[in-house]
Amino acid sequence: MRYAIFLRGVNVGGIKVTSAELKRVLGDLGLDEVRTYVASGNVTCVSDLSPEALQAAVEAALSEAFSYEAHVQVFSRDELAHIVDDYPFATDDDHHRYVVICDSSPTASELGRGPVGDMEQVAAKGRVVYWRCPKGSTLDTPFSKSTSGSRFKALTTTHNLNTIEKML
Repeated sequence: MRYAIFLRGVNVGGIKVTSAELKRVLGDLGLDEVRTYVASGNVTCVSDLSPEALQAAVEAALSEAFSYEAHVQVFSRDELAHIVDDYPFATDDDHHRYVVICDSSPTASELGRGPVGDMEQVAAKGRVVYWRCPKGSTLDTPFSKSTSGSRFKALTTTHNLNTIEKML
């Protein structure tokens, strides 16, 4: 099955994982067609493992190879396509389209009920929160500040929908 894997917290805070090293570690796990996207821990691959087994194997391998407590989110290609197709907001050149990937549906639901500014939109669905904000405001909105706070920092990872579309 084709999967998308999203690494949490790499290439920030002193945890450096190059695309080449990431591909090597995942290839050594026996994953096929490993492909990285941007230097932020976005990966696609093919594996016969279940999503749960793949998550556990990748987290263990990354933790050992890079000496940190790795956390990843795993989605099948079909799940990822569904996430992209379900983006609920208008698309235009003046706004960013983001998907906040959460560790669980309850986390997404809680985050989706958090503070939202007048110029942004937020909607939780399943394990993700869709977020639309004006370009240039990504780090300054009430929603952005809540996602980067200690409550959600270890439970979420935010990705531009443009990048996720490229991973399909």
